[in-house]
Formats: sequence, structure tokens, C-alpha cells
Amino acid sequence: MLRSAVLSALLTLSVTPFAQAADPLSTVAERSGFQKTGRYEEVIALCAAFQKAYPKQVRCTEFGRTPEGRPMLALIVSRSGALTAEAAHQRNLPVLLIQGGIHAGEIDGKDAGFLALREALQDTSANSVLNKQVLLFVPVFNIDGHERFGRWNRPNQRGPEEMGWRTTGQNFNLNRDYAKADAPEMQAMLQLVNRWDPLAYIDLHVTDGAKFEHDVSIQVEPVHASDLAQRKDGEALRDAVISDLSKQGSLPLPFYMSFKVDDDPSSGFVDGVSPPRFSTGYFHLRNRFGMLVETHSWKDYPTRVRITHNTIVSIMAQIAAHGDAWLKTAQQADLRAAKLGGQPVALSYEASEKTRPVAFRGYEYTRTQSDISGALMTRYDESKPQIWNVTVRDELLPDVSVNAPQAGYLVPAAHAAWVGQKLQQHGIAFRVLPAALNRVALETFRATKTSFAAQSMESHQLLKLEGTWHGETRDLGAGALFVPIAQAKARLVMALLEPQAPDSLAAWGEFNNAFEKKEYMEAYVAEDVAREQLAADPVLAAEFKKKLADDPEFAKDPAARLEFFARRHSSWDERFNLYPVMRTAVVPG
Repeated sequence: MLRSAVLSALLTLSVTPFAQAADPLSTVAERSGFQKTGRYEEVIALCAAFQKAYPKQVRCTEFGRTPEGRPMLALIVSRSGALTAEAAHQRNLPVLLIQGGIHAGEIDGKDAGFLALREALQDTSANSVLNKQVLLFVPVFNIDGHERFGRWNRPNQRGPEEMGWRTTGQNFNLNRDYAKADAPEMQAMLQLVNRWDPLAYIDLHVTDGAKFEHDVSIQVEPVHASDLAQRKDGEALRDAVISDLSKQGSLPLPFYMSFKVDDDPSSGFVDGVSPPRFSTGYFHLRNRFGMLVETHSWKDYPTRVRITHNTIVSIMAQIAAHGDAWLKTAQQADLRAAKLGGQPVALSYEASEKTRPVAFRGYEYTRTQSDISGALMTRYDESKPQIWNVTVRDELLPDVSVNAPQAGYLVPAAHAAWVGQKLQQHGIAFRVLPAALNRVALETFRATKTSFAAQSMESHQLLKLEGTWHGETRDLGAGALFVPIAQAKARLVMALLEPQAPDSLAAWGEFNNAFEKKEYMEAYVAEDVAREQLAADPVLAAEFKKKLADDPEFAKDPAARLEFFARRHSSWDERFNLYPVMRTAVVPG
């Protein structure tokens, strides 16, 4: 593969400042010796310049606008001639989407991506990786955050001299937004994803955390989760990239290098499957690969850009070599997902207690009481490498599992408009029922316990629900939605509509109204009602007496005692704590 002089300099970390300054495809990063990164106007210019330099191989496209009015740009790149989603699908070509700058202070992916892109385009041989795939490169996802430029936006990161901000102009963290899709930027990205259906979605980050020698982590799903056959392909992709990086002198690991106990290296590590608010937790639910790349924040910027570049090059080579086979497995996984009705499906995962030893390459450190914070603080000596013999828990097992509905979900007309919009954002199939359903057998979920979060997260008040599905007969008015489980995105449907899923619409508080008591009975009225019920029903009177004796908390709570009777009155709201989405075993006519 051909390499430019600038790229060769980068790979040996001996970049000459201002090299190839006249090259319209060079970056501020290169010209500064990888001490700086450019502003977003550079991305706009480079997108146009690449298309001009390679008109048959590159198309610069705008796929959205940010809240502050900036164009969201992607470069579509291939030597196959397929530069539209329709052409890629007709030719059954694997599509690779590489995304930089979702956290705009972690901007390695932008500068590394342009280098890798230029290198790939310079290769005109029959073995070019661009012959067998379509690359979508989004240099910066969080563009408004990128333009909130400053020197100390990432105080625990070495370089570049200035960088963008973690969150968007609306203060959304985009890597918490894939499932709920609140941000306009995420809605635009999902439209791009729905249109192109990438086989693999690569999310380029820089980690936070401790100081150690390891320089990058590579995590992929499905490996631990979702379709069993696809897990083998995900593991092959992950392991191949880790192998390539190791051969190039990096020290990669397949898990996120965050300690089990914060700031305590001796506590070791616990792996996990991210929920679908994160990119790697989202795409396996669509039967596609999600890869999280995290370079280490305490490596300097030239080093991080080099490692990110090497990662991109490796991924492109793997997709070129295996993408056809992996795409077939993914398409077969789509068919298998459409047959999940009635089968158990994991909604979340957790690490078992099983551990394995890891000889982790860290530095000597001390842990002393701080006279500033008063806490035990860790300090590292980067001049003294040290092996930390610790453990990792990386056997990941289903935590919460439920059986998929036999046919699908029903969303009442009162919620149809906004839920339908959310489903459309994810490319999920559904239809509107024009006629009412009377006395139809359904499954309903009534919460036995509700736990509202004490404070908001990403502008939502989260809600944790306990309860189970039960058979019930109900009426359903015209205009309800039917969301079939028999579709490729069945796991994503469940992730959004199962109330106990960690990033469901219910978990994000979208249905909180259903779990708030709106109607009530005045206490003095409830007193009279209670006396009437006690006089009329000896069984109820015995039940009340027993509950007073057996439950001290109930006995001393006047409101709970009155509610005991209010729940048995015809005025009680039977919809209180009823999740306003139902399941059905029969496809509605």
C-alpha cells in the first residue's frame, strides 16, 4: 500500500512541521507536527477538496444540520463505483461507517481518518481496500461541540493544544443518545444509518482514567450479546484488529480499562455489554457490528493519531477481506431475528464472578491521603513501568431476560404519534390500526414498584419499574400502532418497548405520567368509604386486620391505610401504574 511522505513521518513520530503545506488534502494537524487540530471549516474544505481530487471515488454529502446551523458532512468513498446507498445495496457491498468526534474533545479520529482516507485513495492497485467496500467517513459528529474550542477542555488529556467540547450545543452527550435519539444530530445520524445500513459502525474515542502503558482498547459487539453466529464474526474482527495493532507496537486490550473501584488499580477490571444508549450497545441490536475504539488520553497527540490511523487501516483491510462473508451472516441474522417471537431475549448483561488473571502494564504508584480532598488519592510515576497482576471479570451473561411477544406490541392511539415518530427514527416497521379492537386478549404490564431517579440525566428523569406481564382483556381504540416482532430489528424493538430494558422509552421517563397518581379521594371521604366497606365485607375486614398486625410500616402510615380501601372503590384509577404499551400473541387484522 502506498504511503505519503507525511504519513510515513507520522508513523515514525518524526513529523516535520508545515510539511506539504501546499497540499489541499493535508490537515492543520500535519502542518503543525500534530500539535494542533483544525476547526470545522477545515472539514468543510477537505470534504470538498477530496471530492474534487477524486471525483470518481469520493462524494461529499451533507446529511443534516446542527442546532447552531452547521452542515453535518460525510465523505462517501469507494473504488467500486457505488457511491449511493442504492448502488451499494444492489451490489451487496459491505458498508463501513467510521465516525470521529462524537465527543469533540476526543478528536483523534478526525485527523487520523483523513490520513487513512488519503492513503487508501492513493492506492490504485487491484488490491485496494476501496474496491470491495463503501466507506462512510464522518470526521466530526458533534460539530457544535467541536467549535466550542479551548485549551483545557480536556484537562486529563495530552494534546492537541486546543480541542472541542464533550457535549453538543444543547448539552446532549451524543454517546448516551442512540436509543432515545433526542438530539437533532443523532436523528440525522440515524437517518444516514437507515439509508446506508452499514455492516460496521466504528466509534472513535479517547479514554479517561488512570495512567498506564496500554495505549488503546478495542471492543466489539456482537461478541458477548445478540446473534450467536454473528458473535464469531465480531470476535474475528476484534481479534484481527488487536493483532494488527500489536504487530505495530501498540498494547491493545479487548476491554475498557476502567478500574472496578475508581482510582484503585489493585481492584482490577470488570467488562460489560453497554446498553443501547452507547454506540456499541446499539448496533448489535440491529444485527450489525459496533466497535468502540478508545486511545489512551495520557499518550501524546501524535501517538494517539498514529494508533487511531493504524486502527482504521486495519478495519478497512478486514472489511475488504471478510466483509462479503460477514455481510451474509448479518443478513442471515436479520432473518433469525424476525423469528424471535416467543423466545427468551436478553435485555441486559452482567459479568459473572468468574475472574482471570491479567498482567496489566502500568506504572509504579502510591496511594496517600490527600490534604486537599481528604480522600485516598493515587499518583503514578511514569518513569517506572510496573506489571500489575490483577484480575478481570469478562464472562458476560444475560442479566434481565424476557420472552419476546408472540406477535408484537400495541401502542394506544393516545401515544401513537410520538412513539411512531421514535420508531421511524430507528427504521422500525409498524402500522396504524384503523379500526378499534374490542374485548381483545392482550398482555399488560402493571408496575408493582416504581423508582424515580432523584435527578435528571440527559434532560430526563429515569424510571426503574418492577412487575410482570399478565394476560388481560381490554378494548383498544382506533389509531393504535401495531409493532410486529417479526422484523430484522426485533431486538431493538424490545430494547425500546420492554419496560424493564435499561434504555427503553419507559426507562428514560417517556411514560412517567402513567406512574403518577392523578386522581385521589379526600381523606375524610376515604374514612367514610372504609367504614362502609368494612361493614359490608367481613373478608375485607379480616384482611385489613391481618395487614395491620403483620405490616408495622403499613400500620403506622395513615395514607397507606386509607389507600387500602381507596383501591377497592370504583373511583380508583385502574390505569395507575399500567404501562401504556401492550403485547399481543395475535397479529391484528
